[in-house]
Amino acid sequence: MTSAPVAAPNPAKNSAAPSVVLTIAGSEATGGAGAQADLKTFQELGVFGIANLTCIVSFNPNDNWNHRFVPVDQQVIADQLEATTAAYGAGSGAPSVMDTVKIGMLGSPATIATVADALQRNSFANVVLDPVLICKGQEPGHALDTDQALKAQILPLATFVTPNHFEAESLSGMAITDVESLKAAAVKIHEISGAAVLAKGGVRLEGPDAVDVFYDGEKLEVLSAPKVGEVAVSGAGCSLAAAVTAELAKGASPLDAARAAKEFVTAGIRNRVASGAPFDALWQGGVR
Repeated sequence: MTSAPVAAPNPAKNSAAPSVVLTIAGSEATGGAGAQADLKTFQELGVFGIANLTCIVSFNPNDNWNHRFVPVDQQVIADQLEATTAAYGAGSGAPSVMDTVKIGMLGSPATIATVADALQRNSFANVVLDPVLICKGQEPGHALDTDQALKAQILPLATFVTPNHFEAESLSGMAITDVESLKAAAVKIHEISGAAVLAKGGVRLEGPDAVDVFYDGEKLEVLSAPKVGEVAVSGAGCSLAAAVTAELAKGASPLDAARAAKEFVTAGIRNRVASGAPFDALWQGGVR
């Protein structure tokens, strides 16, 4: 007896094919932040996540948990981007076209130039920038060069920006001490970039609530939730930007993506993961 032939899967019939999203970010060895946090967030929110790595970061427990930063070779970064866009980009023929990308830690002017070139050569409808402006432990002059390159080459390409308190001050050139100044900074960053902005006050502003501000040129909304402790949690910023990325890829408006991301991160902070390090990590499964 011979068995009947099995038909090959037909991707065109898979109406439930997930949206495909890319994170261009660093690897963080403890798993709390960076590309690891992004991929876990993508999986939780039902999108197919891809990570192209820009650097390897490992905290140094023998040096006050400062970063040990190793950049990925520029050709290797370019090769990753080439392979990913060929497989899932606009001209790939893939049933789910990858039109949404999140930018995390780039770490050097050279990497910024490589990534900016890839962004300009590909048609991404959504470019979510988590503007990591400083790497603890980097040489100050190198960090400043990186910050300036990021502002000049990546920020103008972004469609959505998620700066934390320090980054919002740096991008806007304003001191942020309360919700009103956070609002003003969000407006200023939008004026500079043209992007939707989710400026994070988090635990750094006084008061019982963790407050973030959304502004896209038309709508300004304060997003708040009761603080869960008074100390920042590793991976919160990465996961917030990744959640925005996932929601945009699924078709949410920028404001709805911001609202959903805020809820996702709040749940993840509430269900944080402790370790032997002097910081806790957000748990992306906290929404379950």
